[in-house]
Amino acid sequence: MLTPQDVAFFRENGYYLNREPIFSPEKFAGLQTIFDEHLADKGDKLSDELDTPHFRDPRLMEYLLSDEVLDLVEPLVGPDIALWTSHFISKDPFVGRATPWHEDSAFWEGRLSDYTSIVTVWLALSPSNRENGCMRVIPGTHLNGGFSDNYVPTDMTVQTFHAEISEVPEDKAVYFELAPGESSLHDGRIVHGAAPNTGSVRRTGYTMRYFPASVKVLPVEKNAGWKIWLARGEDSAGNTYENV
Repeated sequence: MLTPQDVAFFRENGYYLNREPIFSPEKFAGLQTIFDEHLADKGDKLSDELDTPHFRDPRLMEYLLSDEVLDLVEPLVGPDIALWTSHFISKDPFVGRATPWHEDSAFWEGRLSDYTSIVTVWLALSPSNRENGCMRVIPGTHLNGGFSDNYVPTDMTVQTFHAEISEVPEDKAVYFELAPGESSLHDGRIVHGAAPNTGSVRRTGYTMRYFPASVKVLPVEKNAGWKIWLARGEDSAGNTYENV
């Protein structure tokens, strides 16, 4: 679990780099195999669009609801933990699109009652470095609230999202260079992004995202059909969860 010093660093900076493998080598290899199957199923579609694979593949729940992950996020989320979403993140060699500067919270605006304690675990399934477009963050920007008003349109032939935050101080960016099995944690409100993959190695990660079970998932159209799980502890928000 994170130490009090680790938690303090996360609270101040909005991220933490975890160099300790989360899963055993055998369990980690199983997740890599699941990713390979999902990638193959995409066919001609862009590989960076592997969203919410756990909605379709129950094998992923072994990872998402595991004590290994929940023990890691509990010091940040609290003892009552709900699973918000997961994604396979993959940038193809040489042609993987850039991820524009953004806040995750901006994509969830109006869907939740609070955004202050949503934590993402970004687990590297392959090497992640500057050459193949590793994630980068602007430390401390989560303290600005997570809803910037200076988004501008992007070209989605070279970017993964339709808009990005302008005037980002890129000289302050911290690059998350990770070996397979290592992970990063980041606050849902922090400004982050990634350059395109210009290298020969596919950049692949699995994001596992959690929020306190005291936060209400609001009954709005954007949440229609959305699935959440109570991962640990008790619900105090009156949410409806999927069966484990």
